Amino acid sequence: MTKFMLLCISLCIILFACTQKSYQSSELDTIAKSYVKLMLEIGEYDSDFVDAYYGPENLKPDAASKKDDSSFEKLKTRIDALNSEISAIDVTNLDDMQQARVKYLHKQLIAAAARLDYSSGTTKPFDEESALQYDAVAPTHDEAHFKDLLHALNDILPGHGSITTRLSEFKKDFIIPKAKLDAVFQAAISEARKRTNLHFDLPENENFHVEYVTDKSWSAYNWYKGNSYSLIQVNTDLPIYIDRAIDLACHEGYPGHHVYNALLEKNLVVNRNWVEFSVYPLFSPQSLIAEGSANYGIDVAFPGEERIAFEKETLFPLASIDPAGAEKYYEIFALTKKLSYAGNEAARQFLDGKISRQQAIDWLIKYALMAPDRAAQRLRFIEKYRSYVINYNWGQDLVRKWIEKQGGTDEHPEQRWQIFGKLLSNPYIPSDLK
Repeated sequence: MTKFMLLCISLCIILFACTQKSYQSSELDTIAKSYVKLMLEIGEYDSDFVDAYYGPENLKPDAASKKDDSSFEKLKTRIDALNSEISAIDVTNLDDMQQARVKYLHKQLIAAAARLDYSSGTTKPFDEESALQYDAVAPTHDEAHFKDLLHALNDILPGHGSITTRLSEFKKDFIIPKAKLDAVFQAAISEARKRTNLHFDLPENENFHVEYVTDKSWSAYNWYKGNSYSLIQVNTDLPIYIDRAIDLACHEGYPGHHVYNALLEKNLVVNRNWVEFSVYPLFSPQSLIAEGSANYGIDVAFPGEERIAFEKETLFPLASIDPAGAEKYYEIFALTKKLSYAGNEAARQFLDGKISRQQAIDWLIKYALMAPDRAAQRLRFIEKYRSYVINYNWGQDLVRKWIEKQGGTDEHPEQRWQIFGKLLSNPYIPSDLK
């Protein structure tokens, strides 16, 4: 065989491989459009399902389409058919990004089917539900675990009586007055934005608007509208403590939900034309990445002593709170954060039918150290969003471990920002972080 013939054969092989890749990429684009249509149709039956959509108008459901009793089964059948199409794709002919795209679509469809089951009246055990909807199962902690944490907290809390009462009494001095809430929050989000802009190349037109609302089961919410714009709502039903200013500014804004959505839109929807990322189904693996990264982003933007220093110098005076108590407040705050998994246990036991509604509230008061009104609000959230609660703490822990494993530690903050930005800009799913 001559060199010329070998060259021709090699060129034919390369051409065939390129043709296959191009064909499969086109096939994925078609599947992605069907996926978007499906998610939006499910949203017609489940008002909580679609958290955001900023894609083409022609993918939205026909307003004249009829709903009937068999609609859930029909949607499930279409999900199964679409997942079969995805499973038939030969990923060996795809690059890493396209392979990640295939995995993402597959897991998102599994989650959608599980949510349809719930919407049609079929409930699953807490851990099974979270595995299907969020591609993750949070660890279980027994009562002894929380008792140990409470014992440590008991030693540093001032006063006498129950820990919940003493904590509530201690925190009274750190409530942001309602009249000063906007000034404090705007200062926090401005600083978070400034710090994030030092590390991320955000779209020039990115922006947000803040509203203060009441009568919600959540403390704050980011409604992403597309074109790098967010509406951030803060619930003022209950007192807002000084630590929540930075938490909410980062979680809902920078480098949290607003940045995550803006980077996905820029890098995947605009630059790659991957239309599936223009729709955000709330009950899906994307939410674990979204909530986990938003919580982790707080420590990325305001690591350690930097947070306390900024709050003492800027936020405490704006809120007319004495900064002299800042160190003690954050010593106690660090311990109470470790109790967040008590909320998971309340949700798991309550939703699995092992404890009553009142027992769940009592558990939150005792082990999550929530005031009765806050515990009742949290249970409202659990009743509405179910196993979604794992996305905040377990999601944060998964993100932290994944980033630290790659060298993004406290000692290497710049590397941490880089790896964090990679997570926010690409189609990761929770099982990628394990």
